[in-house]
Amino acid sequence: MGKRCAWVNSDQLYLAYHDQEWGVPLYDNRGLFEMLILEGFQAGLSWFTILKKRDNFRAAFADFQPEKIAGFDQKIINGLMQNKGIVRNRLKIEATISNARSYLKIQENETFSNFIWQFVGGLPKINSWPSIRDLPVTSKESDRMSKELKKRGFRFVGSTICYAFMQAVGMVNDHTTDCFRYDQLV
Repeated sequence: MGKRCAWVNSDQLYLAYHDQEWGVPLYDNRGLFEMLILEGFQAGLSWFTILKKRDNFRAAFADFQPEKIAGFDQKIINGLMQNKGIVRNRLKIEATISNARSYLKIQENETFSNFIWQFVGGLPKINSWPSIRDLPVTSKESDRMSKELKKRGFRFVGSTICYAFMQAVGMVNDHTTDCFRYDQLV
């Protein structure tokens, strides 16, 4: 195993995330929904914080099953606000519920995967950044994704969140060119 992207710390959970998951193309509808929600929760925090709480998020949000989340009521919201295992932000919790409803509306006409992947033409965009300093925080694709998601009722989906999502689910390969994963994912 060679050099890794400079943003990775030495924690085994983070190493495994970088080495096995980050940047790997994901086409699973529920998996994409989960990552979009987690990226929204990450706003203002570190991804490592969210990653350490991911299992708690999965338990709290019915394993990110949109059909179940869409039915969450005030009693469940109040319970989530008491859950120390997740980020207890009422706006983000309420956005997750409305985002689940928006997801289900998209699924009436097309798969969420097809909807999301259309922004890169269905295939990963291969970048070639020599350094972490070169990585952008938005792109024209993330701008379009953000605009379209907002138009469809999604919240916590600004362009920066969308770009981080695109990196995480492999819509863009933003491993730096000196990272051992870069060539594996090209």
